[in-house]
Amino acid sequence: MNILILEDEPIIAVDLEEIVLGRVEGNVVVAGTLSDGLRYVLEHRDGIEFALLDLQLGRDGATSIPVARLLMEAKVPFCFVSATTESIPGEMQAIPQVKKPFAPEEIEAVLPLAA
Repeated sequence: MNILILEDEPIIAVDLEEIVLGRVEGNVVVAGTLSDGLRYVLEHRDGIEFALLDLQLGRDGATSIPVARLLMEAKVPFCFVSATTESIPGEMQAIPQVKKPFAPEEIEAVLPLAA
């Protein structure tokens, strides 16, 4: 299984990666910026089976919404993992959301979406 984690905070990215690898066999790719996330999705769209996306990326106002749109177009399931969800567009409100700070069990609960 190939899972993308788009998270700009390195400590949180490592936590997410450890939680995922503890539950799912496969490859986890961590992208820390919007441009890295976009590049990975555009290059590997057919190989991604699930993604965990932080909504707010950095202090410059970037969000993961462009990556989320590409994943939706490719019919790749994903979950937002974010402290704030107010700026999620209406068409994405039904996407699963895990609020930060999160417990490992909350991340584990969304992993079956990857199956």
